[in-house]
Amino acid sequence: MDRITELQVFAAIAEEANLTRASEVLGLSVSGVSRTLSALEARLGVRLVQRTTRQMSLTSEGETYARNAREILNSLREAEESVIRGAAEPFGTLRIGASLSFALLHLMPVIHGYKARYPLVKIELQASNRYCDIIENGLDLAIRTKRAEADSSVTIRKLAEVPRVLAAAPDYLDRYGTPQRPGDLQHHRLLLYSLAEDWDVLTLTDGETTCRQNVSGDLVANDGQLLRDAALGGMGILIQPAYIIHNDLRAGRLVPVLPGWTPRGLTMNIAYPTRSFLPMRARLFIDALVAHFRENAFESHWAQPAADLPQPSEPCPFHHPAVEKCVLQNQQ
Repeated sequence: MDRITELQVFAAIAEEANLTRASEVLGLSVSGVSRTLSALEARLGVRLVQRTTRQMSLTSEGETYARNAREILNSLREAEESVIRGAAEPFGTLRIGASLSFALLHLMPVIHGYKARYPLVKIELQASNRYCDIIENGLDLAIRTKRAEADSSVTIRKLAEVPRVLAAAPDYLDRYGTPQRPGDLQHHRLLLYSLAEDWDVLTLTDGETTCRQNVSGDLVANDGQLLRDAALGGMGILIQPAYIIHNDLRAGRLVPVLPGWTPRGLTMNIAYPTRSFLPMRARLFIDALVAHFRENAFESHWAQPAADLPQPSEPCPFHHPAVEKCVLQNQQ
């Protein structure tokens, strides 16, 4: 007999002070209730009920046990009711992981709307540019920029394909010229993201050929917002996902560099623990984030060819076939 059933049986006995009435309340046989009581007393090693031919009463130990049993059963009932209520009205703490740039640009607008609609949900946002273990850190969901998760206990839902873009401020290009070929980049100041895979190797393609070359940065940082700020200040050419610099490109604060050549893009996913029942608060937030991306058509805007954006006018003064050092490989 499990402990919860024992508590329920004894609480009914204490309430009704009669085995027959207790059995009727519980929907059990009188003999079954009697066996449960006897087994409970045997397990505890104390007498809980004084029995006579005409009545039964609780011992002092029985009164203590009955009081505790009622408290436990009430707590259990409240816990179940809160979960059922939460299925219709989400509550609790929603723990989200994302990079600082994504959190600033795309999570906070969704969080504002989500909190207005579901005020009982508390948000715990862990902004970090390093991947953390979703399960170990107790996250309900995280935004990832990799195509698959090695951990089978994590499920992913695709959010968007995100191109990466080379860009610089017009002021920088006015001073140092505009690269015309990948090899020209060796003569420029590069702003590099140190947490990117193979961050010191730049791979570009024009659709027919692939260029792969080692690069070093005048500024290397572990956050895209720092690199964006440096680029806006005219410090060099950055290579960043379109979701970070798209508005700057549209406004002309940054302009594409080598628009005919594209770096490897990113696949942005929502990752969350694999489970039979995803908490309502997490499912609603995921749906809100997906809707936010769909309604704003971010993926199609980001995929706009760089050639369609404002372009620099001055060629790079260092451009010459002799300085084209990159390794070109015909794509198969």
